[in-house]
Amino acid sequence: SDMPYEPFEFVQDGENVGFDIDLAQATADSMGVELVVITTAFEAIQSGSALDTAQCDIALSGMTITEERQTQMDFSKPYLKDNLALMTKKDSDVESIEDIQGEEAGVQQATTGEAYATDNGVTPVQFEDAGLMTQGIQSGQVDAVIANISTIFAATEADDTLHLVEEFDTGEVIGAAVKKDNAAMLEQFETTVSELRDSGEYEDIVDQWFGEVADAARLSAEE
Repeated sequence: SDMPYEPFEFVQDGENVGFDIDLAQATADSMGVELVVITTAFEAIQSGSALDTAQCDIALSGMTITEERQTQMDFSKPYLKDNLALMTKKDSDVESIEDIQGEEAGVQQATTGEAYATDNGVTPVQFEDAGLMTQGIQSGQVDAVIANISTIFAATEADDTLHLVEEFDTGEVIGAAVKKDNAAMLEQFETTVSELRDSGEYEDIVDQWFGEVADAARLSAEE
């Protein structure tokens, strides 16, 4: 996992918490094994190297399923929606992404937010993790941030000087990843998520971690 990436995974009162952590713990519990959370850079996760070098058995890190990533690892069925969004300070004059074309915006490196910024004429300023990215806009290092809406929502909830300007309907969905051909681990995770849905716990943890954007984030069983 990649910490901090609130509300998916972060440390609170010395404990690993978050939506992905709940899914990971439930999977470990169903297997009767101890959960060990390995924190590593998102680049190592999204490239597949953390899985290929056996640093971990499964990657749960708010990771969007993309065609490129699917060539490096096998993904579970999607377990969450997570569009991208633009965030600024509340006193900013920025009203849309068009207002920052040709300018800089903070992004987490190796993410779909970075790619979206580039594709829309915005110069990405890379940060290693979401925590540093949020600090970057708080300190004035950047005037805007492009990231997943769940992460931006968490940042605006924690700091009322920050403002969610615009959501981009990118159709992104998030999944867990395993090393190519690790079908047993993938099946175990998907079985766990199915059991959480059947018990109603999936709905509860989406509500717990995503608050006002929970309805936009949750995926139905059919989806």
